[in-house]
Amino acid sequence: MTPTLVSMAPPRQSTWLRFGRWTPVALVALFVVAAILAPFIAPYDPNAQNLLGRMKAPGAISRGFHYLLGSDELGRDLLSRLIHGARVSLSVAFASAILSGTVGVILGMLAGYLRGWVEMAVMRVVDVFLSIPAILLAIITVAVLGPGLVNVIVVLALTRWPRYARVAYGQTLGIANAPYVRLATLMGAGPLRILFRHVLPNIIGAVTVVATLEFGLMVLFEAGLSFLGLGVQPPTASWGSMLSTGRNYLATAWWIGTFPGACLFLLVLAINLIGDDLRDRFDPRLL
Repeated sequence: MTPTLVSMAPPRQSTWLRFGRWTPVALVALFVVAAILAPFIAPYDPNAQNLLGRMKAPGAISRGFHYLLGSDELGRDLLSRLIHGARVSLSVAFASAILSGTVGVILGMLAGYLRGWVEMAVMRVVDVFLSIPAILLAIITVAVLGPGLVNVIVVLALTRWPRYARVAYGQTLGIANAPYVRLATLMGAGPLRILFRHVLPNIIGAVTVVATLEFGLMVLFEAGLSFLGLGVQPPTASWGSMLSTGRNYLATAWWIGTFPGACLFLLVLAINLIGDDLRDRFDPRLL
Protein backbone atom coordinates (compact mmCIF):
# COMPACT_ATOMS: atom_id res chain seq x y z
CA MET A 1 0.00 0.00 0.00
CA THR A 2 1.19 3.49 -0.77
CA PRO A 3 1.69 5.44 2.46
CA THR A 4 -0.52 8.46 2.92
CA LEU A 5 1.35 11.71 3.23
CA VAL A 6 0.07 13.98 5.98
CA SER A 7 0.54 17.68 5.42
CA MET A 8 2.21 19.45 8.33
CA ALA A 9 1.30 22.93 7.08
CA PRO A 10 -0.59 25.01 9.63
CA PRO A 11 -4.34 25.28 8.99
CA ARG A 12 -5.51 28.40 7.25
CA GLN A 13 -7.45 30.83 9.31
CA SER A 14 -11.15 31.01 8.61
CA THR A 15 -12.67 34.12 7.11
CA TRP A 16 -14.62 34.73 10.32
CA LEU A 17 -11.43 34.54 12.41
CA ARG A 18 -9.64 37.01 10.16
CA PHE A 19 -12.67 39.31 10.26
CA GLY A 20 -12.82 39.10 14.05
CA ARG A 21 -9.13 39.96 14.31
CA TRP A 22 -9.52 43.14 12.28
CA THR A 23 -12.77 44.27 13.90
CA PRO A 24 -11.05 45.84 16.98
CA VAL A 25 -8.60 47.65 14.70
CA ALA A 26 -11.45 49.04 12.61
CA LEU A 27 -13.32 50.11 15.74
CA VAL A 28 -10.31 51.95 17.19
CA ALA A 29 -9.65 53.53 13.78
CA LEU A 30 -13.27 54.74 13.74
CA PHE A 31 -12.84 56.46 17.10
CA VAL A 32 -9.51 57.97 16.02
CA VAL A 33 -10.94 59.33 12.76
CA ALA A 34 -13.95 60.74 14.62
CA ALA A 35 -11.63 62.44 17.13
CA ILE A 36 -9.41 63.96 14.43
CA LEU A 37 -12.32 65.18 12.31
CA ALA A 38 -14.51 66.20 15.26
CA PRO A 39 -14.88 69.88 14.23
CA PHE A 40 -16.00 68.81 10.74
CA ILE A 41 -18.28 65.84 11.40
CA ALA A 42 -19.98 66.89 14.65
CA PRO A 43 -23.53 68.06 13.79
CA TYR A 44 -23.46 71.00 16.21
CA ASP A 45 -21.23 72.92 18.56
CA PRO A 46 -20.80 70.59 21.55
CA ASN A 47 -21.35 73.50 23.95
CA ALA A 48 -24.35 75.02 22.17
CA GLN A 49 -27.27 75.07 24.62
CA ASN A 50 -30.98 74.79 23.87
CA LEU A 51 -32.86 74.99 27.16
CA LEU A 52 -36.16 74.25 25.45
CA GLY A 53 -34.67 70.99 24.21
CA ARG A 54 -33.46 69.68 27.56
CA MET A 55 -33.25 65.89 27.92
CA LYS A 56 -34.89 65.12 24.60
CA ALA A 57 -34.96 61.45 23.63
CA PRO A 58 -32.88 60.16 20.69
CA GLY A 59 -34.37 61.24 17.39
CA ALA A 60 -36.20 64.27 18.80
CA ILE A 61 -36.23 67.70 17.12
CA SER A 62 -36.31 71.01 18.98
CA ARG A 63 -35.74 74.53 17.61
CA GLY A 64 -33.76 73.29 14.63
CA PHE A 65 -31.69 70.79 16.64
CA HIS A 66 -32.07 67.19 15.45
CA TYR A 67 -30.90 65.13 18.38
CA LEU A 68 -29.87 61.79 16.87
CA LEU A 69 -28.69 60.46 20.25
CA GLY A 70 -30.74 62.80 22.43
CA SER A 71 -29.79 65.88 24.42
CA ASP A 72 -28.42 66.46 27.91
CA GLU A 73 -29.66 68.52 30.84
CA LEU A 74 -28.73 71.78 29.08
CA GLY A 75 -30.09 70.85 25.67
CA ARG A 76 -26.67 70.16 24.16
CA ASP A 77 -26.45 67.61 21.36
CA LEU A 78 -25.20 64.35 22.81
CA LEU A 79 -23.72 63.04 19.55
CA SER A 80 -21.60 66.18 19.11
CA ARG A 81 -20.36 65.92 22.69
CA LEU A 82 -19.52 62.23 22.24
CA ILE A 83 -17.44 62.99 19.15
CA HIS A 84 -15.55 65.82 20.85
CA GLY A 85 -15.22 63.70 24.00
CA ALA A 86 -13.42 61.06 21.94
CA ARG A 87 -10.86 63.72 21.00
CA VAL A 88 -10.21 64.53 24.66
CA SER A 89 -9.95 60.89 25.79
CA LEU A 90 -7.68 59.80 22.93
CA SER A 91 -5.48 62.90 23.17
CA VAL A 92 -4.92 62.41 26.90
CA ALA A 93 -4.31 58.67 26.50
CA PHE A 94 -1.90 59.09 23.58
CA ALA A 95 0.13 61.91 25.11
CA SER A 96 0.38 60.28 28.54
CA ALA A 97 1.26 56.87 27.04
CA ILE A 98 4.06 58.41 24.94
CA LEU A 99 5.43 60.41 27.88
CA SER A 100 5.27 57.60 30.43
CA GLY A 101 6.58 55.06 27.92
CA THR A 102 9.57 57.20 27.00
CA VAL A 103 10.54 57.84 30.63
CA GLY A 104 9.91 54.27 31.75
CA VAL A 105 11.75 52.56 28.90
CA ILE A 106 14.82 54.79 29.20
CA LEU A 107 15.08 54.31 32.97
CA GLY A 108 14.43 50.57 32.68
CA MET A 109 17.13 50.10 30.05
CA LEU A 110 19.64 52.11 32.06
CA ALA A 111 18.91 50.05 35.18
CA GLY A 112 19.20 46.75 33.31
CA TYR A 113 22.38 47.62 31.48
CA LEU A 114 24.38 49.73 33.95
CA ARG A 115 23.33 47.74 37.05
CA GLY A 116 24.94 48.79 40.35
CA TRP A 117 23.58 51.86 42.11
CA VAL A 118 21.55 52.91 39.04
CA GLU A 119 19.67 49.63 39.12
CA MET A 120 19.13 49.92 42.87
CA ALA A 121 17.84 53.50 42.72
CA VAL A 122 15.54 53.07 39.71
CA MET A 123 14.00 49.76 40.77
CA ARG A 124 13.38 50.88 44.35
CA VAL A 125 11.51 53.93 43.04
CA VAL A 126 9.57 51.62 40.76
CA ASP A 127 8.67 49.39 43.71
CA VAL A 128 7.44 52.39 45.68
CA PHE A 129 5.23 53.61 42.82
CA LEU A 130 3.83 50.14 42.14
CA SER A 131 2.96 49.68 45.81
CA ILE A 132 0.47 52.56 45.63
CA PRO A 133 -2.82 52.09 43.69
CA ALA A 134 -2.45 54.02 40.46
CA ILE A 135 -5.86 55.69 40.57
CA LEU A 136 -5.30 56.78 44.20
CA LEU A 137 -1.90 58.23 43.31
CA ALA A 138 -3.45 60.00 40.32
CA ILE A 139 -6.23 61.48 42.45
CA ILE A 140 -3.78 62.76 45.06
CA THR A 141 -1.48 64.28 42.43
CA VAL A 142 -4.33 65.98 40.55
CA ALA A 143 -5.66 67.33 43.84
CA VAL A 144 -2.25 68.94 44.42
CA LEU A 145 -1.60 70.21 40.88
CA GLY A 146 -5.21 71.06 40.09
CA PRO A 147 -7.52 69.76 37.36
CA GLY A 148 -7.01 70.46 33.67
CA LEU A 149 -6.04 68.76 30.43
CA VAL A 150 -2.26 69.27 30.73
CA ASN A 151 -2.19 68.32 34.41
CA VAL A 152 -4.11 65.11 33.72
CA ILE A 153 -1.56 64.12 31.06
CA VAL A 154 1.35 64.82 33.40
CA VAL A 155 -0.30 62.97 36.28
CA LEU A 156 -1.08 59.86 34.24
CA ALA A 157 2.46 59.82 32.86
CA LEU A 158 3.97 60.11 36.34
CA THR A 159 1.82 57.31 37.74
CA ARG A 160 2.22 54.79 34.88
CA TRP A 161 5.91 54.94 33.88
CA PRO A 162 6.99 52.24 36.41
CA ARG A 163 5.27 49.49 34.44
CA TYR A 164 7.27 50.34 31.33
CA ALA A 165 10.43 50.51 33.44
CA ARG A 166 9.81 47.06 34.92
CA VAL A 167 9.28 45.47 31.50
CA ALA A 168 12.24 47.28 29.89
CA TYR A 169 14.44 46.34 32.84
CA GLY A 170 13.60 42.64 32.60
CA GLN A 171 14.05 42.55 28.83
CA THR A 172 17.35 44.44 29.01
CA LEU A 173 18.75 41.99 31.58
CA GLY A 174 18.23 39.17 29.09
CA ILE A 175 19.93 41.06 26.26
CA ALA A 176 22.79 42.81 28.07
CA ASN A 177 25.01 39.71 27.98
CA ALA A 178 24.14 38.67 24.43
CA PRO A 179 27.19 38.02 22.17
CA TYR A 180 26.45 40.94 19.84
CA VAL A 181 26.20 43.32 22.80
CA ARG A 182 29.53 42.13 24.24
CA LEU A 183 31.10 42.43 20.79
CA ALA A 184 29.83 46.00 20.42
CA THR A 185 31.28 46.82 23.84
CA LEU A 186 34.67 45.39 22.88
CA MET A 187 34.62 47.45 19.70
CA GLY A 188 34.30 50.63 21.77
CA ALA A 189 30.56 51.36 21.50
CA GLY A 190 29.30 53.56 24.34
CA PRO A 191 26.34 52.71 26.59
CA LEU A 192 23.91 55.01 24.79
CA ARG A 193 24.77 53.57 21.39
CA ILE A 194 24.38 50.04 22.69
CA LEU A 195 21.05 50.80 24.36
CA PHE A 196 19.43 52.57 21.43
CA ARG A 197 21.10 50.65 18.60
CA HIS A 198 21.14 47.08 19.94
CA VAL A 199 18.91 46.79 23.02
CA LEU A 200 15.89 48.94 22.17
CA PRO A 201 15.13 47.27 18.79
CA ASN A 202 15.05 43.89 20.56
CA ILE A 203 12.69 44.93 23.35
CA ILE A 204 10.36 47.10 21.29
CA GLY A 205 7.92 44.21 20.81
CA ALA A 206 7.32 43.72 24.52
CA VAL A 207 7.16 47.49 25.06
CA THR A 208 4.58 47.82 22.28
CA VAL A 209 2.32 45.26 23.95
CA VAL A 210 2.58 47.09 27.27
CA ALA A 211 1.92 50.44 25.58
CA THR A 212 -1.22 49.09 23.91
CA LEU A 213 -2.66 47.79 27.17
CA GLU A 214 -1.61 50.95 29.01
CA PHE A 215 -3.37 53.05 26.38
CA GLY A 216 -6.67 51.46 27.34
CA LEU A 217 -5.94 52.08 31.03
CA MET A 218 -5.14 55.72 30.30
CA VAL A 219 -8.57 56.13 28.69
CA LEU A 220 -10.20 54.64 31.79
CA PHE A 221 -8.13 56.73 34.19
CA GLU A 222 -8.94 59.94 32.31
CA ALA A 223 -12.64 59.05 32.38
CA GLY A 224 -12.40 58.20 36.08
CA LEU A 225 -10.73 61.50 36.96
CA SER A 226 -13.25 63.46 34.89
CA PHE A 227 -16.07 61.49 36.53
CA LEU A 228 -14.79 62.66 39.91
CA GLY A 229 -14.44 66.25 38.70
CA LEU A 230 -10.62 66.14 38.74
CA GLY A 231 -10.03 65.79 35.02
CA VAL A 232 -11.00 67.95 32.06
CA GLN A 233 -13.27 70.70 33.32
CA PRO A 234 -16.71 71.72 31.97
CA PRO A 235 -17.89 72.83 29.53
CA THR A 236 -15.29 70.79 27.61
CA ALA A 237 -16.88 67.52 26.54
CA SER A 238 -15.45 64.43 28.23
CA TRP A 239 -16.88 60.94 28.46
CA GLY A 240 -16.14 60.79 32.18
CA SER A 241 -17.95 64.05 32.98
CA MET A 242 -20.86 62.98 30.77
CA LEU A 243 -21.12 59.76 32.74
CA SER A 244 -21.04 61.72 35.98
CA THR A 245 -23.92 63.89 34.78
CA GLY A 246 -25.85 60.99 33.34
CA ARG A 247 -25.97 59.06 36.61
CA ASN A 248 -28.34 61.70 37.97
CA TYR A 249 -30.82 61.19 35.14
CA LEU A 250 -30.82 57.42 34.64
CA ALA A 251 -34.53 57.17 35.45
CA THR A 252 -35.65 60.03 33.19
CA ALA A 253 -32.93 60.38 30.52
CA TRP A 254 -31.02 57.09 30.30
CA TRP A 255 -29.23 58.09 27.10
CA ILE A 256 -27.10 60.79 28.79
CA GLY A 257 -25.03 58.19 30.65
CA THR A 258 -25.59 55.12 28.48
CA PHE A 259 -24.00 56.31 25.24
CA PRO A 260 -20.76 57.65 26.80
CA GLY A 261 -20.47 54.44 28.81
CA ALA A 262 -20.98 52.35 25.67
CA CYS A 263 -18.31 54.31 23.78
CA LEU A 264 -15.89 53.92 26.67
CA PHE A 265 -16.57 50.19 26.88
CA LEU A 266 -16.16 49.59 23.15
CA LEU A 267 -12.94 51.62 22.87
CA VAL A 268 -11.22 49.98 25.84
CA LEU A 269 -12.39 46.50 24.80
CA ALA A 270 -11.06 46.99 21.27
CA ILE A 271 -7.70 48.26 22.55
CA ASN A 272 -7.36 45.31 24.93
CA LEU A 273 -8.15 42.83 22.14
CA ILE A 274 -5.48 44.45 19.97
CA GLY A 275 -3.03 44.20 22.88
CA ASP A 276 -3.80 40.49 23.34
CA ASP A 277 -3.26 39.86 19.64
CA LEU A 278 0.06 41.73 19.70
CA ARG A 279 1.16 39.69 22.72
CA ASP A 280 0.42 36.48 20.83
CA ARG A 281 2.43 37.72 17.87
CA PHE A 282 5.47 38.97 19.80
CA ASP A 283 5.70 36.23 22.45
CA PRO A 284 8.15 33.61 21.10
CA ARG A 285 6.77 30.96 23.44
CA LEU A 286 3.46 31.05 21.59
CA LEU A 287 4.92 30.72 18.08
